[in-house]
This record gives sequence, structure tokens and C-alpha cells, in this order.
Amino acid sequence: MQVIQFKFDNERPIYLQLVEQLRVAIVSGAYAAGSRLPSVRELAVMAKVNPNTMQKALTELESDRLIFTERTNGKFVTNDQRLLDKIKTELASDLVQKYTSDMAKIGITYADSIKYLKQLGGQ
Repeated sequence: MQVIQFKFDNERPIYLQLVEQLRVAIVSGAYAAGSRLPSVRELAVMAKVNPNTMQKALTELESDRLIFTERTNGKFVTNDQRLLDKIKTELASDLVQKYTSDMAKIGITYADSIKYLKQLGGQ
């Protein structure tokens, strides 16, 4: 069973942070496509949250089709690789937009921000 290190801030609802962190765990492969997720209770213990809060987060992931429930067998990660790739691209886009926006706030152009990524990003 994969163990995720959940981290929360007090600025936003916990269940939304759970959704975001589980979404990242799924698209990054920490929970592989088609794999069974730990039970709601196990995930709640891992995250140190109420099982009802975890269930609310999982319900949202299910409505996004990232996970599905097999009656009596538990919850599983989707096998839809196109959906996983689409969500990964959306997450990457959000991060890039935040990065370039933050760089612009300190007077760094898009082109220079790419230069900083190459120079300071270790590649």
C-alpha cells in the first residue's frame, strides 16, 4: 500500500486539499491506473482526518471519473490514460501559470523565467 504524506493549511477546506493531493498522487502514479485505493478509513487515518471528510473528497474524485467504486471490492483508480494525461496537463498548466505570474510580479519576463528554470532547476 502506497503511503502519501498529506499536508494541510488552515486557509482552505481540508476536503479540497485532500482532493488536490489525491489527484496529484493518482496522476503521478503513486496510485497506479487500475490499482485499488486503500479504504476510506485507511486513507482517513493516513491523512489524520475524519472518514466523512475523506469520503467527501473521494466522492469528488469519483465525480471527476479519476476513481470508481466496485461494489464490495472498494475504490479503484481509473484506467483511462487519456483522462489521466489530460488532468496531468491541466495541473502542469496551473503550475506554469502560477510560476510565470509570480516571476512577472518581481519583474522577470517569461523568456527570463525559462532561463531561470534551466539555470536553477538543475537541468
